[in-house]
Amino acid sequence: MSFIQIKDLEYRYSDNMAALKGINLEINEGEFVVIIGSNGSGKSTFAKLLNVLLVPTGGLILVDGLDTRDPDNVWEIRQRVGMVFQNPDNQLVATTVEEDVAFGPENLGIPPEEIRRRVDNALRQVGMDGYQKHAPHHLSGGQKQRVAIAGVIAMFPKCIVLDEPTSMLDPQGRREVMETILHLNRKERKTIIHITHYMEEAIEADRVIVLDRGEIKLMGKPVEVFQEVEKLKSYQLEVPPITELAYELSQSGLDLPKGILTVEELVEALC
Repeated sequence: MSFIQIKDLEYRYSDNMAALKGINLEINEGEFVVIIGSNGSGKSTFAKLLNVLLVPTGGLILVDGLDTRDPDNVWEIRQRVGMVFQNPDNQLVATTVEEDVAFGPENLGIPPEEIRRRVDNALRQVGMDGYQKHAPHHLSGGQKQRVAIAGVIAMFPKCIVLDEPTSMLDPQGRREVMETILHLNRKERKTIIHITHYMEEAIEADRVIVLDRGEIKLMGKPVEVFQEVEKLKSYQLEVPPITELAYELSQSGLDLPKGILTVEELVEALC
């Protein structure tokens, strides 16, 4: 079932340069979509349009049937689509973890007993149960980002948009956040739109979308997109290291299938 429908989307900033143009896309409820692209490709602009932080200058976006151009729909859309940003420190507003997660539901006027239930449930979903009384500034980067995600979950969105949430984290923090994202999608059935420049994170997606200069250049399952090694390089993108290795081995004469994504797949192909 289609949750987000995008038709002939265009967005221009005040300098009249098109950050996005000609975007036609549908994202299904419960889908895990990863968006990749080089700097300036339009990824962050796209994310902000989904949460009505920006409004299309051309075309339209329907979120759960609601037109983002209609000011009367803004509140409803933001309850359906939660946003997680790049820097976790910029998203934490309170002195304890539980107060931070409760901030959104409190602003929605949720009764205190329900807020308590939502906070505990959200922290459990992101693996931060037991940290309710901790001060956010004492947490690691990965833990802070998981608390930020919990704050979004507590508002019960159908969809979570993550704009490069792991870019400022160390490898351990990135693993923690990716485990949380996968749990939310596969166990809680949240629709996930994950913007990243880490190709290994895109391997886990149902679908990968490649943006370049504001346009969709490639779209498909990870195995389909990452076999286009030369095209990805032409868009200033890397490919997953194992895919790159398999590609180089194929170029040197080994008969290997296209679209190898993991160590296990490469070992099986070689052996």
